Amino acid sequence: MNTTVKSWDLLRGQYQLLPGAQPAIAGQRPVLGAGRLGHLLCGQRGAQVSRTLTSVFTLCAHAHRRAAEMALDCAQQGLPPTPQPAPLHLLETARDHLRSIALDWPQRLPECVPAIHTLEWLRGCPLSLVAKPAGVDAASAPDVLERLRAWLEERVLHEPVSDWLTAHRDPDALARWCSVQAPGLLPARCLAHGHALAQGLTPPMRSLDLLDADPARQSAHLSELAQQLAHETEFAQRPTWRGACAETGPWTRLRHRGRQMEHSAWTRFSARWLELVEIAAAPNAAERQGAPLLSCGALPLAQGQALAWCEMARGLLLHWVQLDAQGAVLDYRVLAPTEWNFHPDGALARAVSALSPGATAAAQTLAAAFDPCVACTVQPHAAGASDGT
Repeated sequence: MNTTVKSWDLLRGQYQLLPGAQPAIAGQRPVLGAGRLGHLLCGQRGAQVSRTLTSVFTLCAHAHRRAAEMALDCAQQGLPPTPQPAPLHLLETARDHLRSIALDWPQRLPECVPAIHTLEWLRGCPLSLVAKPAGVDAASAPDVLERLRAWLEERVLHEPVSDWLTAHRDPDALARWCSVQAPGLLPARCLAHGHALAQGLTPPMRSLDLLDADPARQSAHLSELAQQLAHETEFAQRPTWRGACAETGPWTRLRHRGRQMEHSAWTRFSARWLELVEIAAAPNAAERQGAPLLSCGALPLAQGQALAWCEMARGLLLHWVQLDAQGAVLDYRVLAPTEWNFHPDGALARAVSALSPGATAAAQTLAAAFDPCVACTVQPHAAGASDGT
């Protein structure tokens, strides 16, 4: 790795949760502020832009690559791009969910995981936690999704995924299943451990509703947001929608719009596991009626300018680009889910602020529910405070 790439580590940033404090979230991602990303990409073209972005945003690199390709193509052509093949998008998102569940949950909830734990429960899984296996592309993705479904049915759920979803979409039913499966299944153990705390943490939800089933309304929403993203230098660090904070995640998908449900930290936390199973249950999701499992696309704006979006594992990702007459980047902005969810005035911040100063377990559970894509620690701000809620 060259020294330039190493220097990007300093731009990735981190967040810190401070239970009982005001504000209760500290930190940011420097790469998103002060026009740094635009300066980094200025003059770059095509695949070079994608390579740079995936070096900066490593955890969700495939989603950034897809959003960049759509934004660049739309800005150059002045037309919305052809939608990306749904099976590959689903497969890569499933891998991100699985990686978060297998690697991040045990780190965020260490008290519920044995001192020595293994990834034995993943034996036979067709998805790699590290990277997309060589040879997996749009043509082969449906087959890999089918193998994911078979693995979940045979090794994890022990019943058809469709039957399991029918029986366990209800939060209480899912909690009971997790309690029963906890001794032998790490995801269920983490979810069961988090349930007692998470169900009592009910930060009010304002969903980021930029996407819409009505194409005209959706275009108006995206154009409105693009104006702020383009003209407010720090907007990507502290985004708001129509003057208020909003949140985004698997629980706020366009396909969930209109679904009446009481949300808690538990429903946010468990949404990642549910969506993993939903993806495995729908290998032919491209043929779904209505809103797709995961939406993506792009919108042409001014000359040489476009906004692309992609529903990915952590929520809604947006890329805005301005090209010059030769097709090189003049400016570039990225608006990622973490900045919505970790806004210092958002639902997560208010929930952490309402905790007692020593409530590290509750804060860790909230961090797992909102799932940042950068390092996040919990720091009790009152010395000697006992852990609790």
